[in-house]
Amino acid sequence: MATIYIDHKAYEVTPGKNVLETCLTLGFDLPYFCWHPAMGSVGACRQCAIKLFKDEDDTKGRLVMSCMETVKDNMYLSVEDPAARAFRAQVIEWLMTNHPHDCAVCDEGGSCHLQDMTVMTGHNYRRFQFPKRSYKNQYLGPFINHEMNRCIQCYRCVRFYKDYAGGKDLDVFAAHNHVYFGRAEDGILESEFSGNLAEVCPTGVFTDKSLKAHYTRKWDMTMAPSICQHCSLGCNVIAGERYGELRQITNRYNGAVNGYFICDRGRFGYEFVNNINRIQQPLVRAQIPDAADKDSLYRQLAKILTKDTTIGIASPRASLEANFALRQLVGKENFYQGVSEAEAQLMRNILLTLNSGHVHSPSLKETETADAVFILGEDLTNSAPMLALAVRQAIRKAPFEKAAEISIPTWHDAALRELAQEEKGALFIAYPTKTKLDELADKPLHLSPDEIARLGYTVAAQLNTNVPAPEGLSKHSLKLAKQIAGILKKAKNPLIICGTSLFNEAIISAATNIALALSGKEKKANLSFVIPECNSMGLAMMDAPSLAHAMEVLENGDVDTVVVLENDLYRRGGKGEIDLLFNHCRNLVVLDHLHNETSNKASILIPVATFAEADGTIVNNEGRAQRFFQVFSPKNENFRESWRWLDEFRQFQNGICPEELKAPENLLAEMAHLMPQFKGADTVAPDADFRISGQKIPREPHRYSGRTAMLANINVSEPKPPEDHDSALSFTMEGYKGMPPAPLIPFFWAPGWNSGQSVNKYQAEVGGSLRGGDPGNRLFPEISVAELSYRNHIPSPFIPSPGEWLMLPLSHIFGSEELSIYSPGINERCPKPYIAINRKDAKDLNTAENDIVQLQIQDQLYFLPVRIMEELPQGLAGIPYQIPGLTGISWPAKGTLTKGNT
Repeated sequence: MATIYIDHKAYEVTPGKNVLETCLTLGFDLPYFCWHPAMGSVGACRQCAIKLFKDEDDTKGRLVMSCMETVKDNMYLSVEDPAARAFRAQVIEWLMTNHPHDCAVCDEGGSCHLQDMTVMTGHNYRRFQFPKRSYKNQYLGPFINHEMNRCIQCYRCVRFYKDYAGGKDLDVFAAHNHVYFGRAEDGILESEFSGNLAEVCPTGVFTDKSLKAHYTRKWDMTMAPSICQHCSLGCNVIAGERYGELRQITNRYNGAVNGYFICDRGRFGYEFVNNINRIQQPLVRAQIPDAADKDSLYRQLAKILTKDTTIGIASPRASLEANFALRQLVGKENFYQGVSEAEAQLMRNILLTLNSGHVHSPSLKETETADAVFILGEDLTNSAPMLALAVRQAIRKAPFEKAAEISIPTWHDAALRELAQEEKGALFIAYPTKTKLDELADKPLHLSPDEIARLGYTVAAQLNTNVPAPEGLSKHSLKLAKQIAGILKKAKNPLIICGTSLFNEAIISAATNIALALSGKEKKANLSFVIPECNSMGLAMMDAPSLAHAMEVLENGDVDTVVVLENDLYRRGGKGEIDLLFNHCRNLVVLDHLHNETSNKASILIPVATFAEADGTIVNNEGRAQRFFQVFSPKNENFRESWRWLDEFRQFQNGICPEELKAPENLLAEMAHLMPQFKGADTVAPDADFRISGQKIPREPHRYSGRTAMLANINVSEPKPPEDHDSALSFTMEGYKGMPPAPLIPFFWAPGWNSGQSVNKYQAEVGGSLRGGDPGNRLFPEISVAELSYRNHIPSPFIPSPGEWLMLPLSHIFGSEELSIYSPGINERCPKPYIAINRKDAKDLNTAENDIVQLQIQDQLYFLPVRIMEELPQGLAGIPYQIPGLTGISWPAKGTLTKGNT
């Protein structure tokens, strides 16, 4: 530790940090613009000036920018020095000379970092009386609105977009007082992380266009801590509601997971909550009319729900509580995963590895510290976007080790980039097509899934001679495997990444062998798995048979009723297979929030709450259990949590009448007792009885102004706010005003800090963990509990079959995920159906780019335009995975192609 003196008072601080972040950690209100804790310092805005003294006897000192000064022992400085205060006030007055007087109509009004800093510096009167510069704004796509006149030239936007996220189409133009931040021409921002510009920008230059469609001030939204539902990484988010609609998703800082950022699918994919396709009320299609009240619904269920003749089909997008409630309703022996056998087997393989304790599944934050990365069979940008962003940081940071040798601090962004130039860390990628990370990779490899697995097995064998190795490898492949193995072995913190995207179990086994070969007594190798959905890991941990086994039971005729939980089964297998399943089903009870092909088959259809209207727990890809909380109480009383419906069905089975049904007890505690693998999931957040000074945590900020006016057109009397018996949060602005525990933080706010920058006040150290620790409990053992065992499922070399193509499911960040596609902006960015083939294969088919070909997969026939991908190996054909129009395929799959005329 170092001792520094700020305004004559001594503080023990961490050496090596810059003075600005140290002052913020200590609680000083020091204004800044260009500095960002994730991106470091460039000293562009000159706003964070302080007075620095040579020693305790120096009374004159000199003005310096605190973001560009390293903390050293026995440093003397002043934040409150009159000259420093005057300098900061003068700088912000310069910055504001061209800023418009439009706070009242600006989307950032009331949650604007510029407003906070202006007030903090004491600048309250504008003396500038001349014409302001003005710009033409650009169309930047469906996600981001552009208002360039508000720019104060802090450079944060291009530093994030280009340097941090690797974007190519946003830049800075011109010079001096006419700098322009935008694209060379109007057009959609191509980066999958463009939405972060709305939070990175300290003014209102870049704002959330989806919020603009139903605009609400930040202080008039009800907010709650939540977890993104659109991939397996479990990014933390804040969900905001107004008038019974979800209005906005913003990043919720978690130092171990997503840090300061989220991807565009997570930020803009929330509109399914407000969609007109919502199931509005229970339907019993055997009666007239179909609509049913609660009593008639329960009477109908009483006739058909018995444990002997009912099975339950669970869901990887439903919470642990909901899946467990279904298991308790139908019984362990009648409970099935709602996923294909292929996916279930992949997840069993992954769980076998993670439960062994021989490898470490890293968090996103830990991923950023890797110094060598090997990705097998994953296009991370499309299947796990924030993992791709973390890999970018790892590759970028690897050369920075040299910086310490010449005393360049880790926060000095400009100096580090000048030092690194084009140098980067070791990254190897093996995937059938080009990916956005290829530009950072050493010789990206475009191979078939089986050849990717064979390469992985060979690398593992080079690391450890006890690992089984493939036969018949070419000299080129063997040389490449030796090169990769050599770099991984020398690395201090190597990382292997693989996943389920290509439905190839051999890839997972090969990646496991590499990680096991790298692990030893001193360290465990990092092995990160990309899995399909937000709770795929939690569902797999319940150790239930797959959907294929449920089909077998139905075919035997021993089942009368099937209960399907939040799962469109037509996305889980071939259309013919699922049709057959429903044909064997006498009664189909479906609980879901959106109409889909499965809900259309239901004899009893029950509406359920989305993540925004429910509490629940999910387990991410690294085995971290995290809680999401209800954001608002829905106006439609039928929108109830799946676990609440299912637990009431169980009570009703036991003879309790509808009027006497009780709310579920702690389902997670019961689950952890019956299923020890979930021990820890029941303690990820304080329970419903938690209070601070006898008070709950308010979901509404203390500035909330609309409660008494929202329903004034109906009744001037203020309605009683709904009560929340399931959590320690309240649906009001009344409650504890201090800092709640990290899992319960519904929004970030501190006196003088109304914008998202207020997160600094909630961190134990700026850029580090939240006070009290980051949310979430890891469920997998860190100690080796199983015997070390290498996998030996080496596939044969891939040989193309004449007239038949191995089909590849190509993930797309916009379109492949089930729920986000209901958001207009996401839908606009979704690709049209296509088929990707090699140029040689196209020539053999006598077809060219954009020609229509006929594709036969299983019992499905498609007519698709051709997209030529030069790098794609012969004998492989790729189609967008699960986008509208291309569902109902049982993966893995093969297909036949002929030139089509339709």
